[in-house]
Amino acid sequence: MQYRAPRWLPGGHLQTIWPALFARRHAGPAPAYRRERWTTPDGDFVDVDFLDARDPAAPLLVLFHGLEGSSRGAYALAFADWARSAGWAYAVPHFRGCSGELNLAPRAYHSGDFEEVGWMLARLRERHGRPLHAVGISLGGNALLRWAEEAGATAAATARAVAAVCSPVDLAAGGHAIGRGFNRVAYTPYFLRTMKPKALAKWAQHPGLFDRERLAAARTLYEFDDVFTAPLHGFRGTDDYWARASAKPHLHRIRIPALVLNARNDPFVPAASLPRPHEVGRFVTLWQPAHGGHVGFPGGRPPGHVLTLPQAVMDWMRAHG
Repeated sequence: MQYRAPRWLPGGHLQTIWPALFARRHAGPAPAYRRERWTTPDGDFVDVDFLDARDPAAPLLVLFHGLEGSSRGAYALAFADWARSAGWAYAVPHFRGCSGELNLAPRAYHSGDFEEVGWMLARLRERHGRPLHAVGISLGGNALLRWAEEAGATAAATARAVAAVCSPVDLAAGGHAIGRGFNRVAYTPYFLRTMKPKALAKWAQHPGLFDRERLAAARTLYEFDDVFTAPLHGFRGTDDYWARASAKPHLHRIRIPALVLNARNDPFVPAASLPRPHEVGRFVTLWQPAHGGHVGFPGGRPPGHVLTLPQAVMDWMRAHG
């Protein structure tokens, strides 16, 4: 990816924060989604937002959002705008608890949730009638890569190609980075301000599910994951969760075209932790531009836009899938 950041937005922090808050997300009117509620195999539910294509034979793009994201996030709207312009169908499955309503089961979602991703993709593939294309943003990208890794050669029956955008494929490196210095002041509270209330509401649904006092006292994602995310999803603790859920150690197992895109100035994902060519297999393409921030890649004059990212990713998708 040949990306050059606007001169008026220097540095990884500005290239992360400004696009998320102020940049233009679509060229025309905001996408009007159609929502479906699906019952999960364990009796819970997830909500999936759709943009239908006029042509029933149009390709389908599936987007998996990031931590505490939704179909209304800047990047989700930008990819929706791309799909609408290209005439593709578009679907955004929400991870549990992220669609505006708390889910029912004594669980939530996590970075290595490849079984959930696989179930969602299989259902979309069955309805679509042919293999689809899938993009994952940040956490969603790591989970998508984990699905492709676990599925191996069988993934091709479901997806033509996958792409992970700004994903922390080394969760320990990313988790520790977001808990230090300016990141701990600027980003950690942003995530915890929704994660903690939802977790406490989950405790009210299922009293005694975890240590409520420890969760209330959590000030970092490491502490939150240790008391909530890890034990609720079968991990021994944060270290075990981050180690087992990371996509980086298994990238060589992928057997469909996969794009792994990370800006080297991403505040959440240290450049030193990014995979190198010798650590991935022949199906994986690494894009590691110097600039872009975390799911930023803004373009244009102030206030800018975030349409460059989906265009670049989907150009790659159409060339490889």
